[in-house]
Amino acid sequence: MQELRADFPSDVPDRPELVLAERTGDVMVLTLNRPEVMNCLSFPTLKRLRTLFHELAQDLTLRAIVLTGAGEKAFCAGADLKERREMPLERVPIFVKNIRRTMDDLEALPQPTLGAINGVAFGGGTELLLACDLRIAAPHAELGLTETSLAIIPGAGGTQRLPRLIGKARAKELILTAKKIGAERAERYGLVNEVAAPGKLLERALELARTIADNGPVAVRAAKRAIDLGTEQALTDGLETEARCYDLVIPTRDRLEALGAFAEKRKPRFEGR
Repeated sequence: MQELRADFPSDVPDRPELVLAERTGDVMVLTLNRPEVMNCLSFPTLKRLRTLFHELAQDLTLRAIVLTGAGEKAFCAGADLKERREMPLERVPIFVKNIRRTMDDLEALPQPTLGAINGVAFGGGTELLLACDLRIAAPHAELGLTETSLAIIPGAGGTQRLPRLIGKARAKELILTAKKIGAERAERYGLVNEVAAPGKLLERALELARTIADNGPVAVRAAKRAIDLGTEQALTDGLETEARCYDLVIPTRDRLEALGAFAEKRKPRFEGR
């Protein structure tokens, strides 16, 4: 993860109430908590997110992380435009750097991450979701990289992560038109993994997170790393990356536990080592 301390102006406060963190077993739920402004990303919100990401990256007792928004209206409507309108020009590049690094920090987490899309996700909100490993949407959710309608472009990874996820043509369609799409179309495009039943979004996200958490945690982290690194490489190099990641799981106690559990016809008890 990238350096955090020097990135923010000294007058940006760290406000824990802006992002709620609740642990349930092996899973952490992070909730963007600015429903009155559609959970927009302000300087203090970015600082809180990045602080949490840096802390959670060190806690390997956590096996999955769910990211959602407070309320039913919005996951995150992107950057706080009111703050941006009043922001001195010299601070804008610092804000943009931090919103980029927030997405990078999220993507770099060793634990699998799930975006639970409880409402609209526009601009930086969709870019947050693109940095997650998996995405589950409520039926009424809407997504979109709407920046060109504001005479800017996606600046926190959207032009790079979206085409890698859904293909160049679909990504150009969404980015160049700035259009917003509903949950069902997002699922057809491959932008979200599934649409949850009405009223069941967080329940379904936690169910999937716990399914992941039940597997060998060292193996899950190694598989995530192999996919993330390997798919950006030529196939021969990607296969080498996979082999190196496989080497990480061979000496683990969890691997031996899995073999023993299979022989004894019982559920394995993984310890993450």
